[in-house]
Amino acid sequence: MARGPSDTGLLGFLYGTAPGRLLLRPLTARWLSRLAGRFMDGGLSKPLIAPFIRKNGIEMGDYLPEEYGSFNAFFTRRIRPEARPLDCAPDHLMAPCDGRLSVYAIDENSVFTIKHSRYDVAALLGGDERAKQYGGGTALVFRLCVDDYHRYHYLDDGTKGDSHFIPGVLHTVRPVALEHTEVFIQNCREYTFLHTAHFGTVAQIEIGALLVGKISNNPGAGAFKRGEEKGKFLYGGSTVVLLLPPGAARIDSCYWQATARGQEVRVRLGQCIGSARKE
Repeated sequence: MARGPSDTGLLGFLYGTAPGRLLLRPLTARWLSRLAGRFMDGGLSKPLIAPFIRKNGIEMGDYLPEEYGSFNAFFTRRIRPEARPLDCAPDHLMAPCDGRLSVYAIDENSVFTIKHSRYDVAALLGGDERAKQYGGGTALVFRLCVDDYHRYHYLDDGTKGDSHFIPGVLHTVRPVALEHTEVFIQNCREYTFLHTAHFGTVAQIEIGALLVGKISNNPGAGAFKRGEEKGKFLYGGSTVVLLLPPGAARIDSCYWQATARGQEVRVRLGQCIGSARKE
């Protein structure tokens, strides 16, 4: 989540100490997030909207005017197209969502490292044998915060198969948790293989987080267009991961450099973050 206790405060205690980790287990259980989600879906959650906007400095002029019947209706609000212009150059890699971007090299054994945790792509994809095609490729991690636009879109034209859901728990996706826990392998997540026109077969993974009520992907296999909506997250911080096969794209150097310094770079849906590699 974007605001709240610092990483040396409550979250630091929960993830960085033995007593805290004992308390953490029930907090990350799916039943608690389902319960919170039911409340956020109901009309009793409406009074939370106005103070949330003020606290997080959300510019509501960027969004389409609507009457929100619940906090989750507000949280998944629709953006004005002019507020997120899409880079439509065919060979440009555009961000599929708002978020804080980090970039990682996937080694030849299909492993990449975040905050001292090693992530095996096969485990991230629930043992799917197609994970091996990403060895030597690139992982793009977009961490959404509560003040971001919480719908995500397709990065290119292409076709897709069905989405695959992997059950799990729901840790926060803030950096303090990544330092102590293999969050992306433990959390509930959903992945889809996207057969794109310019970047090969991209695996897109949506990862749930603490108090996320639901990952809601638009159902069904078939064709999609660049910029078309793929789905949305309900309340909570969340993450979108893109796995690119080797040689698929050249990511702009500023993102590599920032990640090497331990920093995330804020990007917005539709922004160019790289380009297709030329044959």
